[in-house]
Amino acid sequence: MAAPSYVFTIARVAEMLDEDEEWLQSIADDMEPEDGRLQVVGTDETSITAFTPFGIDSLRELMPMYRRKNPES
Repeated sequence: MAAPSYVFTIARVAEMLDEDEEWLQSIADDMEPEDGRLQVVGTDETSITAFTPFGIDSLRELMPMYRRKNPES
C-alpha cells in the first residue's frame, strides 16, 4: 500500500461527517497512528489531530461503539 500523500484536520473531518469536533477528538484519543490518526505539530508547538483517508474510515467504524457508550452524542 502506498503512503498517504495528504491528511484531513479533525475540524475538516467533523464538517465532512457532520459531527461534533470534541466528540470526534475523544474517539481519536484512543486511536493509534496505525489507525490513520496523526498529530501535526505547528511552529509554536501546538498540535492538531489529522486523519489519513484510512483514518477517516477507522473513525467511522468506531463511531457506533462510542455512540452506544454515550447515547446523547
